[in-house]
Amino acid sequence: MRHIGTVQAAVTAATFNREPTFAELDAIEHEMPVIRAEVELLDAQIRTLDRPANELDNRRIRRARRKVLAARRDLINRTANTVTGAGA
Repeated sequence: MRHIGTVQAAVTAATFNREPTFAELDAIEHEMPVIRAEVELLDAQIRTLDRPANELDNRRIRRARRKVLAARRDLINRTANTVTGAGA
């Protein structure tokens, strides 16, 4: 009878024991404004989970949604400019 536990550990250990590469860290840094805006939206939505949303909560959520959309737009524009600028 073969022992499967050691074979499984040898197969899966390599994928979990590594740090992010510099390219992955750069990608995260590049997307950080979008991540921050999405966290702000999530915080605004969490505030309304245990009680009815009032007008201030609704404004806070709308403002956070606009920030997410603006951050995504800026990210896409920066990415498009980088790709377009490199080839021109």
